[in-house]
Amino acid sequence: MVYLALATGFALILLGLYGAITRRNLLRLIVGFTVADTGTHLVMVSVGYLPGRTAPILGAGVPPEVAALRIIDPVPQALVLTAIVIGLGVTALMLAYAWRIYATRGTLDISKLRQLKW
Repeated sequence: MVYLALATGFALILLGLYGAITRRNLLRLIVGFTVADTGTHLVMVSVGYLPGRTAPILGAGVPPEVAALRIIDPVPQALVLTAIVIGLGVTALMLAYAWRIYATRGTLDISKLRQLKW
């Protein structure tokens, strides 16, 4: 199960990077980056998963004496939640830039935007 999630995550990363590199439309480029970002989230969650362990809630469910052997480390999950929020903000910023470029230049084709090229 973990290997399937890892393979799917790496496939999403490669698919997103391929889409971001080969497309000239800004919206498709943004979608490619978002798919690659989702793949990294999936890889991070699957790396932090340990089979046969429970949630890190001490007390009646897991006695403190055996907690180190029976609970999952919550740090990877917290990092993924933070990365999701940051990815959403970056995607919103990229979409706002694309919208502004379309409003001023009338196109989303990056080959026609030559003002910042050398």
